[in-house]
Amino acid sequence: MRILLVGNYALDHQASMLRYAEMLCQQMTLCGHQVELIQPRAILGDLASKPFLRKWLGYIDKYVFFPSDLRSRAEGFDLVHVCDHSNSMYLAHVGDRPASITCHDLLAIRAARGDYSGQKRSLTGKLQQRWILKHLVDARDVVCVSANTARELAALCGGAAQRVMVIPNPLNSNCMPATEESILRMRQGLGLAADERYLIHVGGDKWYKNQPGMLRIFGLLLERLRCGSTAPLRLVMVGKPFTRKMRDAVALNLPKGSVIEVVGPSDEELWALYSGATALLFPSLHEGFGWPLIEAQSCGCPVITSNRPPMSEVAGLAALYIDPEDETGSAARIAAELDQLAQLREAGFRNAKRFDPALILPAYVNFFEGVAQARR
Repeated sequence: MRILLVGNYALDHQASMLRYAEMLCQQMTLCGHQVELIQPRAILGDLASKPFLRKWLGYIDKYVFFPSDLRSRAEGFDLVHVCDHSNSMYLAHVGDRPASITCHDLLAIRAARGDYSGQKRSLTGKLQQRWILKHLVDARDVVCVSANTARELAALCGGAAQRVMVIPNPLNSNCMPATEESILRMRQGLGLAADERYLIHVGGDKWYKNQPGMLRIFGLLLERLRCGSTAPLRLVMVGKPFTRKMRDAVALNLPKGSVIEVVGPSDEELWALYSGATALLFPSLHEGFGWPLIEAQSCGCPVITSNRPPMSEVAGLAALYIDPEDETGSAARIAAELDQLAQLREAGFRNAKRFDPALILPAYVNFFEGVAQARR
């Protein structure tokens, strides 16, 4: 089968979406299909130095220039698959080619609809999310990365005739426990003693990641564990550079040196960070899937996460669950279970195997073949 995958605009720096499209391209090629990944080219966006101007010039690259590229390329393929639901409008530019799309989450769409209190969107942001939802509702064949996302999509689509298949994100096949040498090297680089315990958090600063709440939980946990002048536990936060607001919150509310910032580690460095951690702390309010959960489990890192889907769906029976909005109760539960978390390691390994690419990719093959056959 000849498959054209539509990826994301590189200048938007959506790392997880870029990784997803590249993974799908590589894996479907290994399955014997002829696959090409096409993305909007940075024509005008590359000319701007200021973020605001780059954003608006990027819209021209994505929504004015790219559709004509897509129409001409789609003609030579049996199937077109849009890898990110936020690009649903591209489905209108594939001609008579069979087409499908992956829906990762409905967070931005629901926020624009006012479903989350305190989350305000600009008028242009609301219009953009309505545009995305319109084309997503019109899509006939949709992959959802979790059952929770599929339920939310069904509620938003109001009974639209769609073929929806839940196919979870596959785990990076190289994600595995790091060697003792790698863990020690990582510890030395961060100034962590060989026997010093730390929690790890992996994620960005989006509101639903609940980083302010996580810092409060961590602070309350330190108060419960403190037995001297030094912090009994540290927090390693992996992701984008701290915002000024985040840096101020850490400085004002937590002991000096208790939080370590790690920006853009390599995969191997991330595996070492997971492997040496006491646990992953992942108290998100919402997610589409939650990749760090299975990454941590596959590295032997116990998981502490929110007692709500899709976190409970992804982490399965191999996690310590907390209420992310009950920060005092969460800190108390973690403190009580901290010394027993290692017991989750083996269960975590077993759960992570559910996301082995060898098990996930056949579902994509069946889905794509079904889309192509149904449209003939």
